[in-house]
Amino acid sequence: AAETLGVQVPTSCRCQGKCRECMVEISSGMAILSPKTEEEAHLQGVFRLSCRCTFTDADGSVGARTLRRNNMRIEDHGISRRSSVPLNPAITRHDGKVWRGEEEFASFEGPIHGLALDIGTTTVVVRLFNLESGCQVATSSFENPQRFGGSDVMARIQYDTDYKGKLLQRTLLGYLTHSLESFPVPPSSICEIVVAGNPTMRDLFFGLDVSGIGQRPYQSITEKSFRAGNTTTTAIELPAKKLRLPTHPQAIIYGMPLISGHVGSDAAACLLAVDAPDNELFALMDIGTNTELIMGRQGRLLAASCPAGPAFEGGRIRHGMPGVEGAIEKTVIDSNGHIRWEIIGQGPPLGLCGAGLVSLLSELIRTGRINELGRFNDGSKEFEVVAESGICLHEKDINELAQAKGANTAGLQILLTEYGISGADLDRFYLAGGFGKHIGLSAARRIGMLPDLPEEKLLRIGNAAVEGASIALLNVDERRRLEKLTQGIVHVELEKHPHFFDFFVDGCQFTPEGKRTTE
Repeated sequence: AAETLGVQVPTSCRCQGKCRECMVEISSGMAILSPKTEEEAHLQGVFRLSCRCTFTDADGSVGARTLRRNNMRIEDHGISRRSSVPLNPAITRHDGKVWRGEEEFASFEGPIHGLALDIGTTTVVVRLFNLESGCQVATSSFENPQRFGGSDVMARIQYDTDYKGKLLQRTLLGYLTHSLESFPVPPSSICEIVVAGNPTMRDLFFGLDVSGIGQRPYQSITEKSFRAGNTTTTAIELPAKKLRLPTHPQAIIYGMPLISGHVGSDAAACLLAVDAPDNELFALMDIGTNTELIMGRQGRLLAASCPAGPAFEGGRIRHGMPGVEGAIEKTVIDSNGHIRWEIIGQGPPLGLCGAGLVSLLSELIRTGRINELGRFNDGSKEFEVVAESGICLHEKDINELAQAKGANTAGLQILLTEYGISGADLDRFYLAGGFGKHIGLSAARRIGMLPDLPEEKLLRIGNAAVEGASIALLNVDERRRLEKLTQGIVHVELEKHPHFFDFFVDGCQFTPEGKRTTE
C-alpha cells in the first residue's frame, strides 16, 4: 500500500519479515490491521512491520509513517597517518587549458573538481575536492539504496544475476546523481571520480557482471583478466558519460585496484591511508558482513576475507538493528543485576546495533550469566534487556553472533599462522570502518573478537577507505604505487587451510585470545 502511494519503505530481506527494517509507526486505523505476527513479537504499541501487516477491512483508513533511515549513523571520516599529500592530480590546468596527463582535456573557466567515492555495502560516502587547491569542498553520505537486493554481497550478486536490467546499478547511480546535484558547485565542473569499494560494490557500480565473484574462484572479471595476462592492473577507467552521471562530458571514473577474491579496493584504499612504515608489522581489519583482513609488513603482505554474515550489523538477530536512532549501543549490568543502556539519538530503545551486541555479550560474560560457549548458566534461553519494549537477547541470537565472530577469528588466526607470528608480535592493529569505530575495545577483547593487545596498539581509523580514495584522487603517483602494491599481496583462501574448522570452532567461544578451551 505504501509503494502504491510512492512511499519507499526500507527492507533488505525481500519482505520476508527477517530484516525487521520496514518498521512503521501507526498513528490511526490500528483496528483494521491484521494481528501481530511472530516476527513482530518485539514491537510494542503503535509499531508494526509493514511487510507482515495487512488490511482486514476494505473500509476505513490507516495513518502510518516510516522510520526514515536518513537518521543512520554513517562514518564519513577516517584517520590518515599522512600529514599531507603532495598535490599531483590527473586533471590539471596550465597555459589556460585543462589537461589530463599529456592530453588536452577541455577548455573552461572556473574551478576544477573531483570526487572521492567510497561505496560500502551499507553506506556510501562522497567527498568533493577542488583539484587545483587540493581543498575539500563538501561531503555527502547516504545509505546504500541497493539494500532492496539484500543486506550482504552474496545476496546482491544473486539479485543482480536473477533480475536483468542492472537495477542495483541504476538505483545507486540515481542516488549519486541527486548527491552530486546537491553540491555547491556545477556538476559539470567535476572532471574525475575515484571509486573505492569491495569487489562486488565496485563492479556493480561500473555495471560489470558480478556472478563470478559469487562462485569459485571468487574473482571479479577484472581480476580474471589480470591473472590471464590480458591487462596490467585490476583498476578500471571508464568515461562518466557511460554511466550518465551529470559531470563534465569528458570526465573519467577511476575504479581503484582490487587485491583478490572478496578483498577489494576499499581495503587497498585503507593501505594508502595507513601508510605503514616499512618495518611496522601490522594487521588491518574492517569488520562487516564480509570482513577484510590484511597483515604483514612492507615487502610481504597477506590478505583474506571472512564471510562473517550480518549478525554484528543486526541481521538475523531477533532484536538486532543497524546503527540508527533508537539502537542500543552500550549496556552495563550493575552488581544488583540491573541493566543500564545507552542509545543512539533520542527516544525509546528499539533494538540492539552491532556495538550494543558486543557490549551486551561482554557484560553477560563478565557477570557470569553466560559461559564461554554462549549458554546461559541459569538454564534460561534469553536475557531481557528492555522489559517495557520486550527487547531481549535469545540463545539463538548468541549462536548467530558466535558464528560471525568465529569466522572473523579464524581468518585472523590463519593469517597469523601463515605469517609465522602470534597476535602479541603485532606492532599495530588497525580497526577500520564504522563498526570498528564504535565498538568498545575492552568489550571486544573480552569476548575474543579482537586480539588481547594493549590499547595503545589498537588504532581505530574510521572510514580509511574514503581517505585512501581521496589520496588517490589528489595524487596519481599514489594510485600507480597502489596498483603495484596490490599485485604483490598474497591472498589466503581460508576454507582451504587445513585447520580452518578448528580455528572457527575455537573462535566461536566467548573468551579472550589464548584463553579458550579445546573442548
